Amino acid sequence: MAYSNSLLVDYKKISPNKYVNRKHAIDRITPHCIVGQWDAKTIGDEFARTSKGASCNYAIAKDGRVVLVVEEKDGSWCSSSESNDRRAVTIECASDTTHPYAFRPEVYEKLIKLCADICKRNGKTRLLWFGSKTQALNYTPKSNEMVITVHRWFANKACPGDWLYNRLGDLAAKVTNLLNTKSNTKEDNEVTASINITVNGK
Repeated sequence: MAYSNSLLVDYKKISPNKYVNRKHAIDRITPHCIVGQWDAKTIGDEFARTSKGASCNYAIAKDGRVVLVVEEKDGSWCSSSESNDRRAVTIECASDTTHPYAFRPEVYEKLIKLCADICKRNGKTRLLWFGSKTQALNYTPKSNEMVITVHRWFANKACPGDWLYNRLGDLAAKVTNLLNTKSNTKEDNEVTASINITVNGK
């Protein structure tokens, strides 16, 4: 299977912390909270450290800039689950450092667009949020479906924080709507054009 990376990326610093070559088609998205209002350079530098022992496919900085940390063809070290990380695109998002680990509006807005971009390039028209670990992990997605999973299902962590966790239904609905509604805005048309360029290889 051919993999591509998002053209929404503003900054690139590839981490050595990764599973080289996926063993499963991408059918999950796992959003995380960084627990810090980090800029793009800080994100890149932090995940580039081998001593960190962690990474993500993408990160969204506090100003909404997108950082490519691990290419989509590879799995990140992000979710405390190799099985999940080999089939998910993981996204770390700048957040407050205290409960409920809130995102700035520009971060959440970019997360919606990035998730839609990931789904579209991977041939998906629906992003699903079940709100149940058992249901989500036992579900076999249809060829056009992507499922949201969360870090707290695989480790004793609060990630992605209650602020985002309580909005995952909204995230799934807004991404699915973007995937199935013809865009009328200049920005969204540019995103769609960039996705088409990636898919067609032009």
